[in-house]
Amino acid sequence: MLHTHKLPNSRYCFACGMENEIGLKLQFYADGQGGVVGEYSVPKHFEGYPGIAHGGIVTTMLDEALIRAFLLENPNRLMYTARLTTRFRKHIPLEQPLKLTAKIIKDRQTKGEAVAHIYGPEGDLLVDGQALMVNLPADELTEPDLKELGWRVYPDEEIAA
Repeated sequence: MLHTHKLPNSRYCFACGMENEIGLKLQFYADGQGGVVGEYSVPKHFEGYPGIAHGGIVTTMLDEALIRAFLLENPNRLMYTARLTTRFRKHIPLEQPLKLTAKIIKDRQTKGEAVAHIYGPEGDLLVDGQALMVNLPADELTEPDLKELGWRVYPDEEIAA
């Protein structure tokens, strides 16, 4: 996977928390082309129909990718999703390598829009989404709060251990 640097994760977030035993532990990297990229394989315990990932898990994956696009310039720019449109083109298989990508399409300082894609093991587009993201108000999250969240770049070696 081509990437320039890894983006931060939190401790217990369901999508990106590195210490959340039941979470996805999604990890993203700058792709060197103004977007983000990550890889993930949906485990069987997130199954919807037999052999297929649950749509809520898939939407969570997209949501996390979309937020990550805004972290490229400021890794502490935390946002929430105001609107998310998801298009399921094909089902997401379980236990298969997937590629997640996202990039900003508009950034207005306090809010922005981004697009994300999930590609299957053969490189085919499975799901895409677009979202309106809004900055978390500055007074709602401070530097000590970020430390409590465990908001940092978790080295790959530390995760594998």
